[in-house]
Amino acid sequence: MDERLKDVLKRFEGKPDELIPVLQEVQNEMGYLSDESMERIARFTRAPLSKVFGVATFYAQFRFKPKGDTHIMLCRGTACHVKGAPRIQEEIEYHTGIAEGETSEDMKYSIENVACIGACSLAPVVMINDRVEANMTPDKVAGLFKEKRRKNGKQK
Repeated sequence: MDERLKDVLKRFEGKPDELIPVLQEVQNEMGYLSDESMERIARFTRAPLSKVFGVATFYAQFRFKPKGDTHIMLCRGTACHVKGAPRIQEEIEYHTGIAEGETSEDMKYSIENVACIGACSLAPVVMINDRVEANMTPDKVAGLFKEKRRKNGKQK
């Protein structure tokens, strides 16, 4: 078992009512919830594996795939939706070559739709890692990817 997972579990007593905090801490440490970590959490909390998966799949905060180096969160709240979030998503998917909920094979990109980022006056909004990009348009999305290629030394 991964040492990081062992270190996280040491912070808890292994009680069934610790399931959600354990899932949160494991995801914080590991970046996502792997099948192995879910099995270990089930044994640790003495909860059936089906319950652990049931809880983890019920809450949108939990991920079952690792995030890419560039994690793109697209707000799909009402303000963002009305101001063009579906078109922004299409453009992001075009430039990354992956769909929402996926991580690219090279681990460069991942895309996640979120219910609300909380920046409605700046709609439509995306977060790229920890940076908020406001008033997005398809052209702005294309510009972000051109800028990223320039920074990586690949002028196109």
